[in-house]
Amino acid sequence: MPTPFLSSEEYDERAHQLYNEGQYDQALDVLREGLALYPNAVELHIGVGYARLARDEFAWARRSFEEALILDPEHEDALAGLGETLLKFGRADAAVKSFRRVLELGYQDDVDLMLQVGRALFREGMIDDAKEFFDIAVEQAPESAEAVALVGYAQHRLGDDNSAISTLRRALQLDNDHAEARIYLGNILYDRGDYEAALYHLDRTSPSDHWDELGIWRLVELKKTIYRLKDDDPELKPWEERLNELAGEPDDIDEMLAEIEQQAADQAAEDARSQLELFGGLLSSLADQKIEPPPARREEPPHEILTREGKPFRGSWDDIVRMMRDANSAFAGRSMQEFMATEARRGYSLTGVTIPTRDAESFIRGSADAGLLRIVK
Repeated sequence: MPTPFLSSEEYDERAHQLYNEGQYDQALDVLREGLALYPNAVELHIGVGYARLARDEFAWARRSFEEALILDPEHEDALAGLGETLLKFGRADAAVKSFRRVLELGYQDDVDLMLQVGRALFREGMIDDAKEFFDIAVEQAPESAEAVALVGYAQHRLGDDNSAISTLRRALQLDNDHAEARIYLGNILYDRGDYEAALYHLDRTSPSDHWDELGIWRLVELKKTIYRLKDDDPELKPWEERLNELAGEPDDIDEMLAEIEQQAADQAAEDARSQLELFGGLLSSLADQKIEPPPARREEPPHEILTREGKPFRGSWDDIVRMMRDANSAFAGRSMQEFMATEARRGYSLTGVTIPTRDAESFIRGSADAGLLRIVK
């Protein structure tokens, strides 16, 4: 039930706190309650717009921002919010026009707003426009490590890695604990082949700093290569645990692909059984006719591979994958299919090459094509 003694500003403050805590549904309830009492409160309409935007309800968000702009056509937060929703509808020109209206109204000194607009443009791949707003933020707050780092991200996306490295190093000088900038810098250095510098930065982050698997895979690989750590080294355990957390439960697509692969495997097994029964009948017929059966097929010789660390594995394709899995403590108790799928994702993140996982042979040959191992024979 509405509480009339609360002002529209107090409703806005309550909703803002809930929003910052990620409780978007509760924030929306508070805002609706406030609007029932104060239908012309611009801030409450804007709050509804951002709560809707956070819930991916873009049409409703756009409506709320437009209602706010009817009440106050020059409200900077409403213009920025409307621009974000227009981007979601693919109306880039209209979105940029809304964002530039914020600049025309003289809000360049609102650093948080400049970064908000820049991030929205960055997420949609409009990097040049995003960098313009990031640059404005840096002009207004040159000591803001966050603003400087965002300029560095944009420079990297625009292909100017030398500037990006310099800018990200400056961000770290401003804030040595800026983990996102350090991870980004480490990945750029890795891509340039400067592995020791990449390890220097990645090794100064903690597992909880990472929300993407790429940096962790690279850190683990560099530790094994440069520090000569073994797969079961205790130093790697926290990173492997974080990888498992990020991998999480398989999504619907992974489950569907796994089901299709299993069905194909079952069908192949059924076909093999049918062929075996057919072949058995043929042998029986040949025996009755006193004809010698064809010579048995010679067993395939064992294969051998070498990993990038120089570790050899020898046996059938299945045996090799099984041994590779068992040699990595992170996959204890997990199936070969899970091992291949995870390693294929890691390989793609490192090389950009898609590694097939339909069977052990294709997985190993694909890994060799990606340069992750060498097939000796």
